[in-house]
Amino acid sequence: MSDHTASLEESQAARLPVGYRDSCSALLIPLNKCRRSTLYAPWKCEEERHTYERCQYQDFLQRQKKLRQMVAEAAAAAEDD
Repeated sequence: MSDHTASLEESQAARLPVGYRDSCSALLIPLNKCRRSTLYAPWKCEEERHTYERCQYQDFLQRQKKLRQMVAEAAAAAEDD
């Protein structure tokens, strides 16, 4: 998965809350622009929303995979003791 992280300057210029400045923040900026320009119409900006949500899901899967690896490594280390 490629990294879609916005720079600090881009995040500040787009006024992204700190909690949303993650690995998908560069995709959230155009989504929020589209939302504001269409007055948050739910049927608008679908492509941008799906792209952002797909990135969030892929990031979640990556974190879960890493967690499983860490747990397995910890269990293997505990068995070696």
